[in-house]
Amino acid sequence: MGSTLSQLFPPKSKFSVDDIPDLDGQVIIVTGGNSGLGKETVKALLQHNAKVYIAARNAKNSKEAIEDLKAQTGKEAEFLQLDLADLQSIKRAAAEFSQKETQLHVLFNNGGVMLPPIEQVTAQNYDLTFGTNVLGHFYLTKLLLPRLVETASPGKPARVINTSSSGAEMLGGPINFNTLKDGPARKKFGAQKLYFQSKFANVAFSNELYRRYGDQGIMSVALNPGNLQSNLQRHMSGVQAFIINLLLYPTANGALTQLWAGTTEVGATFGGKYLFPWARMGKSPSKDAVAEKELWTWLEEQVADI
Repeated sequence: MGSTLSQLFPPKSKFSVDDIPDLDGQVIIVTGGNSGLGKETVKALLQHNAKVYIAARNAKNSKEAIEDLKAQTGKEAEFLQLDLADLQSIKRAAAEFSQKETQLHVLFNNGGVMLPPIEQVTAQNYDLTFGTNVLGHFYLTKLLLPRLVETASPGKPARVINTSSSGAEMLGGPINFNTLKDGPARKKFGAQKLYFQSKFANVAFSNELYRRYGDQGIMSVALNPGNLQSNLQRHMSGVQAFIINLLLYPTANGALTQLWAGTTEVGATFGGKYLFPWARMGKSPSKDAVAEKELWTWLEEQVADI
């Protein structure tokens, strides 16, 4: 209980954006970087001289975000067209990026959806929440792993930062594989459990990624960014939205934890860990290595023929 309260009402952060080192020469992707938490993350990265790709679905919104960030920082982010709910779109985006860049220092798997209408599914008929938050990011990471491994050097791992949420602890596992594609079991499970499950799976994926690729120079970490004011809540209404809004913090606060992991020298040592808001080490909600491997195997099977 103490851990949950401490995440709902975090102490003041000891880390600030001013503590980010110079990132000149680093190439970074932020999924969902055109709004909310992702946009705050991109802003801080640009301020510290990184070359940043905003990977997002909506070109118009992304270009507006790029202009806004340029006005604030004097630096211009790049746009990478990416729909995490369409595996073909992910394949195209990874190919486009790999043609443009020979290096990738940090991948922020930040984008996501929360409580969309239950009838919404991905282009390949997966649950929209799991398909976007987990399967989409898995496939993107898999396709970009060659760039990440090539970029890593002794003492300087390439980093994959996986944005989960306090919802990961609400489920606590195991993953119900019968709910991941559209069907009666998924609809019975309900939107809230599907969201919690996706956030738990973000952590399980992150742990397994580090287990498999840590010795090749990949630092993978998962985190709860905190309860934030962003467009994630757009599908909520009524009492639920009112209560949640009382517990929300500015997105700038939430960006701190992933920036701490993605930019600092100490962040390079966070492989396989789980972080709490704001920029603190926490206890991982996913601890079963066998279940994490099972999830990875399932994810691999889904993208084998794309």
